[in-house]
Amino acid sequence: MRWKGREESENIEDRRGSGGGGRVALGGGATLLIAVVVLLLGGNPSAVLNQLGGSAPASSTLNPRDEEELRQFSAVVLKDTEDVWDQVFREEGRRYEKPTLVLFTGRVKSACGTASSEVGPFYCGEDRKLYIDLSFYRELKTKFGAQGDFAQAYVVAHEVGHHVQNLLGTLDKVHSQQGRLSKKQYNELSVRLELQADYYAGLFARRAENMKGILEKEDIESAVTAAAAIGDDTLQKEAQGYAVPDSFTHGTSDQRVRWFLKGWESGQLRDGNTFNVRRL
Repeated sequence: MRWKGREESENIEDRRGSGGGGRVALGGGATLLIAVVVLLLGGNPSAVLNQLGGSAPASSTLNPRDEEELRQFSAVVLKDTEDVWDQVFREEGRRYEKPTLVLFTGRVKSACGTASSEVGPFYCGEDRKLYIDLSFYRELKTKFGAQGDFAQAYVVAHEVGHHVQNLLGTLDKVHSQQGRLSKKQYNELSVRLELQADYYAGLFARRAENMKGILEKEDIESAVTAAAAIGDDTLQKEAQGYAVPDSFTHGTSDQRVRWFLKGWESGQLRDGNTFNVRRL
């Protein structure tokens, strides 16, 4: 991905090294990209954040030079998402409200509660902020085998996709069903929510390439690798040897790849309604 030397977003809040602390009182606005514990246990993200929020924060495993490069990278990608979604929203007669990206180390407080970096990058709808510990990018390569800059850009674009869902009212509609539906039914809605965010990440890739020519030969392949590595079925099989479909909250590897590629092929907001299709 061609990112060095390009414009960075100003909407970066740097809390690295500040720690979190406190107890968790999580609302319904948090949506997670890779809450690994949730995927493995088939549990509720709120419960996981409550459990992890009080744990001691880990130190960054990155050296200062690598960490600064990843900060710059994240700021450039966030700027690209701002430009893409500003264009998409204008086409829809809407105004795009930019989110803030919070960089943290180990543990962080959000309007949705206190979270450990163990839950992975996440978006909090209550404060309209994305949260990421930059050391996650290393885990993306070492734990999930997703190499390349655009695998990392996919992470940011997916979380921005949740912000788009928040602006369009999709998050509220889904979260309002929690407690009204069975656990299985709500998990199915969660899967559709996550797959739509994958679609939006693909849409971003298409639009960003058309607008700025940022992609290189292997970039889409690296994003596909990242999407496949974090499917519910793949993670559960690696952890326990088998998958439990009723506990899926993010979608299978095949589904995540398919919806990302749909977004890449279409580039249009209207084609990403995962709630209006029978087969995901």
